[in-house]
Amino acid sequence: VAEGEPGEGREPFELPRFWDALGQTFQVTSQEATKLSLAFSRPPLPSAEDCRKLCEDVQNAILAVATVYYWLPKGQGTTLRKMVRDATTEVVEGMIQLTDTILSAPAESLSQEQLISTGGVWDACEQVSNLPRDNQAAVVSALTACLGVVKDAVEEMEHALVEGQDPYGDIMEDEELGFRGNRDTYWSEADRQLLSSCMGLMKASKACLKKGLGAVKTHGKADSPEHIAQLDDIADIANEISPSVDELALSMYPPVNPLAVRLNAAKLASVLKKVLEIAKTSHVCPPSEEGWVQFLNGAVDHNMNKIKNFTQGQL
Repeated sequence: VAEGEPGEGREPFELPRFWDALGQTFQVTSQEATKLSLAFSRPPLPSAEDCRKLCEDVQNAILAVATVYYWLPKGQGTTLRKMVRDATTEVVEGMIQLTDTILSAPAESLSQEQLISTGGVWDACEQVSNLPRDNQAAVVSALTACLGVVKDAVEEMEHALVEGQDPYGDIMEDEELGFRGNRDTYWSEADRQLLSSCMGLMKASKACLKKGLGAVKTHGKADSPEHIAQLDDIADIANEISPSVDELALSMYPPVNPLAVRLNAAKLASVLKKVLEIAKTSHVCPPSEEGWVQFLNGAVDHNMNKIKNFTQGQL
């Protein structure tokens, strides 16, 4: 499940039929986990014949889950497929863990681990009802997750940059460390000027994701191979924003190396320009959406130019 590729089926693929079948297989697996756990919850233990039957039922349920997952062709969207694959993998891993727990636990009583493992399979099986139903919904979900992470990073950096605040105050309050009036723990005035443009770039990242998410929600369609592929392209490049924001944020803590900051800012700016270009040329950006694309392109250039000016003397 984790590494295999789907077979492109001969029959025409029907998304509603796929979801019905996947929901049923997840439900059956949840029931089999309950039966297996109950059988080993108190003496007497099941007979060899009963064990064989239980194992067969569990194995068949898991094979059915994997088989239905394999029905979903790549053409329905790689973002959707990855989310379904992750959910399927979790069910399979949950059942493996439950079986291991039963094999390693003393037979006399229902252990806490066994209860937790059984609940784990139930939770994994219930996830099917929360999965996005097509690639547009999957990309909305992926962009929402990215936006949440970037928002947190921006807020954390804003908090650290509050005038006069010691960025290491929370971890270096011990008086025995002595006086810390050095470049290793404080930002100079020049640092703060450079970092304000970096914050501008981080805020542009948040705005890119927010506006992109709105465009995908409003105009995104999963009704043709071309539209589905365009949505995947947007999700793939948007996934690069959060790690790039994190790298820039880490390089902004003192002692500041202006060249490292410039390098990380340039990486983030490059990702943002790609996001805007891919969005602009896709179906999610009709003429009504072009204004924000243009505005954010300008914002990225403006902040990057300021960062270059501040660091020019370091080259």
